[in-house]
Amino acid sequence: MKVILNKDLSTLGEEGDVKDVAKGYARNFLFPRGIALPYTPQTVKLFEARKGEIEERKAVKRQDAMGLKERLELLELSITMPAGANGKLYGAVTPQTVADELAKQGFDIDRKRIDLAATSIKVVGKYKAVVRLYESSKAEIQITVIGQEIKTESPRAQARPTRRRRSEEQDSSAETAAPTEADAVSDSAVSPEAVAGIAALEAGSEAEPGKVAEA
Repeated sequence: MKVILNKDLSTLGEEGDVKDVAKGYARNFLFPRGIALPYTPQTVKLFEARKGEIEERKAVKRQDAMGLKERLELLELSITMPAGANGKLYGAVTPQTVADELAKQGFDIDRKRIDLAATSIKVVGKYKAVVRLYESSKAEIQITVIGQEIKTESPRAQARPTRRRRSEEQDSSAETAAPTEADAVSDSAVSPEAVAGIAALEAGSEAEPGKVAEA
């Protein structure tokens, strides 16, 4: 379906542009929001009458883009990311990362307008990014990715608590296995039969020599 844009839409075009779109997209999104009008002889005449003011607005946009280009190209963007000792990032710098950093500097740039040399940056260093502005205008910005090293414990340091716990467990086991004084007394106790035999022997030894103890 052919339509004429009544407003700028970054994903489709600018005011006054004629576009072919799906009928559902036009009827459910573009027309209800006033973003576009059906392409008819009446709307064509309407936009022909507005052509002068539309071109004036485009001229202002071109001028704004040139000013933004100069400001962006003077900027040196520094992005700090967690990284290992070898400079490899824990994560990646993406167009969204750059857009977020630009926002901190006061620039409202859609991430879809930012092009990196690669899909993402995964190593510290110096890079360039291209920001697509208005029409064919582009700005090239300098990006320095700085690594913030994250310190981790060495395997030896991590193993020490384990050896300490093992030592404590061994000491605890030794204490549990050691016999108590009560256990020793219990183990050395004499049976009743043995006690009776000892008593009989002691009685016999106290009798006078030559006499037999009476039954």
